[in-house]
Amino acid sequence: MSNQSNPVILHLRAETKPLEARAALTPQTTKALLDAGFKVYVEESSQSTFSSDEYKAVGAEIVPEGSWVDAPTDRIIYGLKELPEDSFPLKHTHIQFAHCYKDQAGWKDVLRRFPEGKGTLYDLEFLENDQGRRVAAFGYYAGFAGAAIGVLDWAFKQTHSDDENLGGVTPYPNEDELIAHVKKELATALRANGGVYPKCLVIGALGRCGSGAVDLFKKVGIPDAEIQKWDMAETAKGGPFKEIVDSDIFVNCIYLSKPIPPFIDFDSLNTPDRKLRTIVDVSADTTNPHNPIPVYTVATVFNDPTVPVETTAGPKLSVCSIDHLPSLLPREASEFFARDLLPSLLELPNRENSPVWVRAKALFDKHVARL
Repeated sequence: MSNQSNPVILHLRAETKPLEARAALTPQTTKALLDAGFKVYVEESSQSTFSSDEYKAVGAEIVPEGSWVDAPTDRIIYGLKELPEDSFPLKHTHIQFAHCYKDQAGWKDVLRRFPEGKGTLYDLEFLENDQGRRVAAFGYYAGFAGAAIGVLDWAFKQTHSDDENLGGVTPYPNEDELIAHVKKELATALRANGGVYPKCLVIGALGRCGSGAVDLFKKVGIPDAEIQKWDMAETAKGGPFKEIVDSDIFVNCIYLSKPIPPFIDFDSLNTPDRKLRTIVDVSADTTNPHNPIPVYTVATVFNDPTVPVETTAGPKLSVCSIDHLPSLLPREASEFFARDLLPSLLELPNRENSPVWVRAKALFDKHVARL
């Protein structure tokens, strides 16, 4: 645990990504850290699902939004999504998702700021246990929320013309309200569609993300017989897969770091007998050169959640590629993630020797050496 006289100081920065309502620390995990001897500053936030008062009530010190930039360098700056685009050198230790270790577009510009300011990055995506599994991930609620938007888009298409796209979505206060809304829209679509449920296919069904997608489909009442659950075994033969084209809703929960034949391509989509109406690419890594769904290039957003795919045959097809889907359920997603990460955060006083943090620092050094 932390030494009370020389505690680890965490500074929770306010998220700036539009409509990002999650938080890297919840009031509950903040209290656990304070009880362990940490010092915690929390920025006021115009977006967070948690109020400043909730953090203040457990003993955190509230500071102005954006004040991390000028904070003392002994604070560890903690957030979720990437920092706003800028070029000033970063002098702090940062914990966040940085999206710069897999050759994403502009990765050098993102990463260069850390060594220029003598700062350090611990990337949340690469905090792994001894078995190589991430210690905390938002995958479950990413799949859950992605499947929800998939059903909403499919339902919308049953009752609207092809000239219209699914309207914007905003975060739900809790899971029950999301499920109730999706059930209502699905019921309307079923009445218009002769009671025929959409056929859903999830690739990556055995992982966190895939299990979330499958659970959503079940909770809104889609029969198990209409939910195809694929994983490594089913995709081993290599795509494109006709089974995707023959589904109504396809949810991709696989992130690839090496090339494989695509799951679908324009040749497989441009057939008059295609059923597929909605693709949800939960991985949403549009700049990844190994994207297994190379039929779109736009990352979508909550207030415009889908983009049409330019096909030459078959019905209208749309892709949802929102890269922060768990924000649709910000409170549950934040609590789920923060609870999983807490044991590793409690190791921060010993980060020079704690395997999770030692590995993350070594990975940072390795990628900085590539600059």
